[in-house]
Amino acid sequence: MAIITGERVTTGEGGFNPSFQRHRAEYRLSATLLGPGRVLDLGCGTGHSYTELAPRESVGVDIDPTALEGQERETHVADMRRLPFPQDAFESVVAIQSIEHVPDAERMLAEGARVLRPGGRAIFVTPNRLTFGRPDEIIDPYHYVEYDPAELRAVCSGYFESVEVLALHASERYMAIHDDERRELDRLLTRDPLRLRRLVPRRLKQHLYDRRLSGDRVRPRPGALEVGPDDFRLGAERLEQAIDLFAVCDRPRA
Repeated sequence: MAIITGERVTTGEGGFNPSFQRHRAEYRLSATLLGPGRVLDLGCGTGHSYTELAPRESVGVDIDPTALEGQERETHVADMRRLPFPQDAFESVVAIQSIEHVPDAERMLAEGARVLRPGGRAIFVTPNRLTFGRPDEIIDPYHYVEYDPAELRAVCSGYFESVEVLALHASERYMAIHDDERRELDRLLTRDPLRLRRLVPRRLKQHLYDRRLSGDRVRPRPGALEVGPDDFRLGAERLEQAIDLFAVCDRPRA
């Protein structure tokens, strides 16, 4: 199997299916919270699940031009922190697993608010720091920042008048895979009790992370191929135990 980058979800093959279906579910669940009108899809990557936003028209933005190739919709190569759109251009904005990939999320949030029309809604989906990797350390070398529920609400509240944080929970089938991966991560990290990994350059850590990710998921864990979008649900309860967080941000009507 070719090396798969950990920067974005690109395939649902084999052991990558649970993560792929998790992303697909997040698009589908976001769609249930949006009104009609054009949707800006920030950090859209390969666009594998943008059809979940239909019948709305969606516009994809990614900084990597190769990720946008072949998408049958309007796309733009751009930095999420410097969007090529006028003010009030979209009825909705979604950012699925992308806010954690920029070191200055405030600029991304400011741009999302700027292009959102009055009365519009933006949804930012991101891993829950309390359940992803380790709560006291960012393990994923593609992440610059990770949030717990209170932190996500606080950072979004600086740009949107109304912010509600919701929890993504998963089925027992998915959580068995999730917990098994967490145990494997814990075993790996015990080999570095002094946390010397903090001294490794980010680029090298990304390379090592990609190789580990690809090798680990060549052989699917039990139940991995059966996971689908229906294995995930959205709710307002048990935020601290959520696997991912949804910040639902509303701009007041003029």
